[in-house]
Amino acid sequence: MQRISVVGSSGSGKTTLARTIAERLGIPHFELDSIYHQPGWQPLPDDEFRTAVQPLVEQPEWVIDGNYQRTGVQDIIWGRADTVIWLDLSRAATMWRVTSRSVRRGVTRQELWNGNRESVTNLIHPNPEINIVMWTWSRYRGIRERYEAASTADAWSHLEWLHLTTQREIDAFVTGLGD
Repeated sequence: MQRISVVGSSGSGKTTLARTIAERLGIPHFELDSIYHQPGWQPLPDDEFRTAVQPLVEQPEWVIDGNYQRTGVQDIIWGRADTVIWLDLSRAATMWRVTSRSVRRGVTRQELWNGNRESVTNLIHPNPEINIVMWTWSRYRGIRERYEAASTADAWSHLEWLHLTTQREIDAFVTGLGD
């Protein structure tokens, strides 16, 4: 494993796992959200996003977390990756994680990327484009279906797929790193 893509629903633990892998293997970690979400939560235009990601994937080793299939970035990453780790926890576990994380971030006003912070008031907004909890709920099934199909698609047959469905599996994977 030298070029690793970590994917899954919001709140599944992508960034946490990606940071751990990068630290254990001594390779760079890149978080797609930190590139895409510009100041004021403005999205980086798709062509600029792809341009920003291209030099990252050209490096010999990396761990990149995030999905971004719609932007074409995922195809760029998977074209160079050797491994995809799909975090596919239950909906209940994912919803618990994204909710507790968002409440904590909102209360502490933790800066995420480029000066952006989550707001507690966003958690009561009905629009999934504003409320990350609603976003996660509304896209959970689609993300699962997308990665189920991708994991058996000929286009991605060069990739080693690790499908982790529980925290116990994630912990066992991390424990085995570096063996």
